[in-house]
Amino acid sequence: MAYAGAPEPGTAGPSMASVRTMHHGGRQRPVGDTEEVSTRVPAAVAAVREDLGAVVAEVTGRLRAELPSYARVPPDLLTLRVTRAVDRGMGVVARLYRAGGADAPPATAYGPGVAPAAPAGVGAIGDTVPVGDVLHAHRVGVDVVWSRFAAEMTARQATPEELLEIGEQVWSWAGAMTVRIVRRRALQDVRDGTRPEATEGRLEAYVRMLLTTPADPSAVRVFTGEPGAPRMPFRARAVSGATALTDVVRALRPWLAVDPAGEPMVTAVDGDAAGLLTGRPSAPCRNLVVGLGAAVTAPDLAEEFTAASRAVQTAVAFGMAGVFTRDELGLRAAVAQTPALGERLVRQRLAPLRERGDEGVQLEEAVAAYLEHGLRLEAAARTLFVHPNTLRNRLRRFEEVSGTSLRDPADLAEVWWALAHQRVHGRPAAVAPSRRDR
Repeated sequence: MAYAGAPEPGTAGPSMASVRTMHHGGRQRPVGDTEEVSTRVPAAVAAVREDLGAVVAEVTGRLRAELPSYARVPPDLLTLRVTRAVDRGMGVVARLYRAGGADAPPATAYGPGVAPAAPAGVGAIGDTVPVGDVLHAHRVGVDVVWSRFAAEMTARQATPEELLEIGEQVWSWAGAMTVRIVRRRALQDVRDGTRPEATEGRLEAYVRMLLTTPADPSAVRVFTGEPGAPRMPFRARAVSGATALTDVVRALRPWLAVDPAGEPMVTAVDGDAAGLLTGRPSAPCRNLVVGLGAAVTAPDLAEEFTAASRAVQTAVAFGMAGVFTRDELGLRAAVAQTPALGERLVRQRLAPLRERGDEGVQLEEAVAAYLEHGLRLEAAARTLFVHPNTLRNRLRRFEEVSGTSLRDPADLAEVWWALAHQRVHGRPAAVAPSRRDR
């Protein structure tokens, strides 16, 4: 139940044995003393976890209402952190009263291997807000969770004495965690020169997590409560030179989604700019290649960002500029994503030309120009600086050598695909037709 400044799961915290020893005057409390409540506690914990969404919504609602610093945190990030903290807190209660396993790792509501992991570079929210707010948030979380748990225990006929015993230990643990929060912040301030990592860096890391971390369907409850308006993931790359995040923000500013503090939700992914949009840009973006995914809510952003990334890769390979979805790139996207088919078509349609040396090079250039100019003979001849009749003869020779009919739509499509494959994936050093293709 450490809501903003406590260590993440897997780091050391006050042990259950130390909490029990503190509370019981140095005596280790016998496990057998808890037998009378051993069935009520797991049932109450399970009931709270079943209503995890409502508990998280109550905690996040109070944090936003009572603490302006938390109101500026991106809603999905705050929900994710509070969800993990609530689940971890219920594990603490279970550990305190689990017979024979006081110090075992707590079970989680997500199940093995499903709990969402924080991305590298994203620490606790408490690292970027005043320590007083962190402590206040911690108390809010413990108060809400304890109230829900106590109500579930009362519904199961727990006696006041049982609740008092459990409550004393839970609040002793919460006090120990409060001390740890303060110590952690003090150590961080010393390590960072009294200044924690900038909030902007954390926002970028959070956006990167949304775009690159696939959401397991069973972990969608991380985004409990109001999911928010759908957002359109994008990936952008400069037509030439390095991609500057500031240039992308300037070009896409009217359509960029922003966090509650008004900061654009953008980040960098492998040298490209990436982020979330509220709608499709209407500007031409002549200096950028922008790939778009469909507008979706948080759990589905990673899948659509993959589609946006493929759109960028395809458009760049074909020398295109502007804004595209993968579907809008049509067969070009298929060429980029199915290299095995392209290799087969190269063997079928272009490999025979390699045996003709310079003549084969001329024939390939002729059919490529013919296709690039929409089958317009005169326009293609001008780009090759030859007479239309010369080009006509070369196209006829291409048909003879390759066994292709340029009047057959299927053959024409296969020739285009083979040439496009070479453009995207490179020309093979040596191509010979396989026996299967002969």
